[in-house]
Amino acid sequence: MTYRILADLLVVFHLAFLLFVSIGGVLVLWRRRVALLHVPAVIWGVFIELSGGVCPLTPMEVRFRALGGEAGYSGSFMDRYVVPILYPPGLTREAQIVLGLLVAAVNLGIYVVVLGRWWRDRRAGGPDAGSGRGA
Repeated sequence: MTYRILADLLVVFHLAFLLFVSIGGVLVLWRRRVALLHVPAVIWGVFIELSGGVCPLTPMEVRFRALGGEAGYSGSFMDRYVVPILYPPGLTREAQIVLGLLVAAVNLGIYVVVLGRWWRDRRAGGPDAGSGRGA
């Protein structure tokens, strides 16, 4: 029972991580210091998508399920949970690369805004200059 709960908690964490990677840059607009966590998360997420790799959380979840007496599964976390919800059947490798590039582009756009605000605040000597707080 404990392993099943751990596996389910890991799924929730994994989904939260995917959301943070995808749209966490919006939090950086609010609090710039979130970038210290968000930038490495985006780099990791984009790397996994573009390389076709498997996040280490996926085999960990499968292991917990097996230890809890449930059947594991093959494939990636994306294939098991995200693809059936968000993407049509038959997601291709090319589509996965496009998704990875889309995540990178959205976050790059957000960081252009964040850096522009930071630069403007620094030049103006405003109260948020260098404080790490949002605009």
